[in-house]
Amino acid sequence: MQTATATPELRKAARPRADALRNRERIVTAAREMFVEHGPDVPLDEVARRAGVGNATVYRNFPDRDALVREVVCSVMDRTAQAAELALAETGDAFEALERFVHASVDERISALCPMASSSFNQHHPDLEAARERVERLVAEVMDRAKAAGQLRGDVGVGDVMIAAAQLSRPPAGTGCLSADRFVHRHLQLFLDGLRAPARTALPGTEVTLEDLRRPCDQ
Repeated sequence: MQTATATPELRKAARPRADALRNRERIVTAAREMFVEHGPDVPLDEVARRAGVGNATVYRNFPDRDALVREVVCSVMDRTAQAAELALAETGDAFEALERFVHASVDERISALCPMASSSFNQHHPDLEAARERVERLVAEVMDRAKAAGQLRGDVGVGDVMIAAAQLSRPPAGTGCLSADRFVHRHLQLFLDGLRAPARTALPGTEVTLEDLRRPCDQ
């Protein structure tokens, strides 16, 4: 008589080792910094050098440039979404919460997204679509709360805020990235002061959405 044996449970996928996770994070951080400084075409061996890892480690985590660029974009958007969630959790002044969110977004190097907005990599990858939708929804909520409080002018959209934050946090040509960092929050506050209601002047055109920013120039 045969004894019935229990079907073995499926093993869970092994979690990456802590040092492997740290290496991946170092690569993404280094790539984000170098994309801000030099654009998304920076050599990957330079990214590896900045991250303090070998070239093989970079390619083990990201098989090609597109994979690394996509991870950087998702990382920046995820951190931006987290900053928006913190702003929404605040119960005080709605405009001050918006200000803190925008300053935090700049510290996350949101300007790294700009040179990649027209990149040739797959803009419709599911991870990117999900990250974009999350950011747009959360930032819209932060702004809507400030508008409802009568503190934010009504003719600005999510795209207006995000593109201004990205442009103001990107170092001008010919300047060092770190030296320009000294002035970013000063200039950003000048922009934020212009968002307060009541508005002194009418803005040309219509409020900008993130969809507007993704639309090709000829449309």
